[in-house]
Amino acid sequence: MIFNAFVMNTGSHIQHGLWRHPQARQHEFDDIRLWIDMAKTLEAGLFDAIFFADVVGLYGPVDGDYAINAREGLQIPINDPSIVLAALATHTEHLGLALTSSVLQVHPFEFARRASTLDHISSGRLAWNIVTSTQENAARNFGLDRLTEHDERYVWAEEYADVVYKLWEGSWDDAALLKDKVRGIFSDHRGIHKIHHIGKRYRVEGPHLSAPSPQRTPLLFQAGSSSAGAQFAARHAEAQFISAPHLQAAIDLTSRTRAMIRANGRSDADVKFLQSFAFVIGSTEEEARRKEAELESYISVDGFLAASNLGVSQDTGEPYPADTLLADIRTNGAQSHIEWLRKMQPEREPTIGDLALLVARRHPRLVGTPETIATQLAQWQQAGVDGVNLINWLLPGTYEEFNAYLLPELQKRGLAKREYRRGTLREKLFGRSRLPDSHPAAHYRGFFSTPRATDAATDPAG
Repeated sequence: MIFNAFVMNTGSHIQHGLWRHPQARQHEFDDIRLWIDMAKTLEAGLFDAIFFADVVGLYGPVDGDYAINAREGLQIPINDPSIVLAALATHTEHLGLALTSSVLQVHPFEFARRASTLDHISSGRLAWNIVTSTQENAARNFGLDRLTEHDERYVWAEEYADVVYKLWEGSWDDAALLKDKVRGIFSDHRGIHKIHHIGKRYRVEGPHLSAPSPQRTPLLFQAGSSSAGAQFAARHAEAQFISAPHLQAAIDLTSRTRAMIRANGRSDADVKFLQSFAFVIGSTEEEARRKEAELESYISVDGFLAASNLGVSQDTGEPYPADTLLADIRTNGAQSHIEWLRKMQPEREPTIGDLALLVARRHPRLVGTPETIATQLAQWQQAGVDGVNLINWLLPGTYEEFNAYLLPELQKRGLAKREYRRGTLREKLFGRSRLPDSHPAAHYRGFFSTPRATDAATDPAG
């Protein structure tokens, strides 16, 4: 199975309130030494990647109060994960480096260059989690009056992806970078192409200013489970993050998405499904349950409600009545979030009054001994799940416990590798460095190689 460490460069990521735990170091999030040490821990545990979530706006309603966000460290303060990954790349050899970057926050030309630079620095270990942002405040931070409508954000993401694919896959031919000291030719201009993209949102002439990185296009992650999000994932993603509340939900989701993947001319094997889990590991079942209760004692209900973006109307800023059905909430944000919460309580339609408990337990937990957790992971694997996004309770303790107690049992059962495969992140996960021909980005290989008037010039080779 694939194992990613799911983190964020902030004080409170998913397990809100746990930063107060005596053994937690989440409050040191802005000390790069914490992340360097943790990256080394993850590499010692043969993790496939460290995956940084990110946001570019406050959680909560438009013009709403953000006192809870500040008090709880609820993703404010937060730093740019791409800068952190640049540091981690120089202290690791195999660990994948995954960043979240929204189509809202960075122009595609700038993002393409940043991603190529990180892929070069890391020798081909970069992954990009493609998101569209769900916070109204994020939209205002980038000059919009309000958040673009949900499905339209995925139309936006399609053009954004199209631009970066043209730059990464089509702007440079494989043989264009020569570094020929004898002939004095660094690059052959005939193999470097402007892309002349003109679309609804972007005009990008090119060429890409970075030469092709080891993967060209970084490994592509995506997490959307709404109808529009799942369609986008089926077309673009190589790994989709899911948070299924139970095994049957995972079977239903992966089966449905794989059908969409095939409908897009891609293979089932082209996409990995990674389930979010929090582990509580004990030497006995009783010890694990005691540890779970102790960890839960630090949970902040206010933090979870604020992070859900659901307890307060995004239009009026007023709290919903406690008996409001979740099914009746209309949100322009994370629609899949509501659906997962509803599935967690299938016996009846949950209400706002149920929200705190549901949100706090939204991400499934596996609690028990290494043996019982390994048995459950094997069941999830059989259900179509390829790997785990491991949510931490404590930094770095959650991952140290995984290495010490769970990893040996997983290796014994053939559920975890015993050594890294060499090569890029895509080689490690798929056995290839480049995207397959069935991926839409592959369409741009050689697409711009036909001579154009704007490219005509003297042959540098004479």
